Amino acid sequence: MGIPYFPGCTLSTNAKNYDRSARAVAKTLGLELEELPEWQCCGATFPLMLDDSMALIAPTRILYQAQQAGERVTTLCSICFNVLRRSQALLERDEEMLDRINWFTEQDYEGNVYVAHFLELLRDDLGWEEGPAPLAKHVKRPLTGLKAAPYYGCLLLRPYDEIGLDDPENPRILHDLLRALGAEPVDFPYNVECCGSYLMVKDPEVPETLSQEIVTSAGEHGADVVVTVCPLCQFNLDYPQRESAGTRTGSRIPVVYFTQLMAVALGLPEETWGFEDHYVDPKRLFAE
Repeated sequence: MGIPYFPGCTLSTNAKNYDRSARAVAKTLGLELEELPEWQCCGATFPLMLDDSMALIAPTRILYQAQQAGERVTTLCSICFNVLRRSQALLERDEEMLDRINWFTEQDYEGNVYVAHFLELLRDDLGWEEGPAPLAKHVKRPLTGLKAAPYYGCLLLRPYDEIGLDDPENPRILHDLLRALGAEPVDFPYNVECCGSYLMVKDPEVPETLSQEIVTSAGEHGADVVVTVCPLCQFNLDYPQRESAGTRTGSRIPVVYFTQLMAVALGLPEETWGFEDHYVDPKRLFAE
């Protein structure tokens, strides 16, 4: 039986390379992803008002769909993960809110679907170096010598009391994955800083400045590539490095999804890598 999978809007449009590489990797590892039928947008932001039941309808409908398919659902986008995981946490502790939304949607969501990021499946279902089917044993093309800076961003880790995926100040989950692939994780002080998020739409100078600080810091600490889990982070870090814009230091560092590096390391065909849509082409890192 496959694992219910919510791709979300961005992975179905501007980040198809993230989705494509993830599906290929999951199939190779025996983690078959089954896309939820007729899914809708999660809302893209978790409501800040405690009684905002209308904003919780969209994520609750997704959770209800997942309930029909199994006991858990996985996603890749950090924003979708944050919205779904926090919505589930709220509905689990607030029965009145759950009853109100079920009454409005005429559905019967029970409030117990587990929302797992795909990284979580890799860590807990397979393991890195040890475990039921450790990732390291699937690697056919070790990324030996590749210095990769894991960039976590904000929404994958915070708030900890509702997300609980990893230590929000000193996360290791991406570090461990990179080691399992044979790469060398590069610690740098901006790995959990915000890239500017949606300000790219309203005031692009802010995220471009923040993103260049992040990429510059990674480069100064020896990184060949920055690795992320979020489509918006990937764009915000990659776009300011476009050739017409130049960079603060003059050096350009590719920004890739962790699933793309996995596709390379697992020896999957180049068409699954999805490097063609990047502003800074990562292919040169794997020319050999």
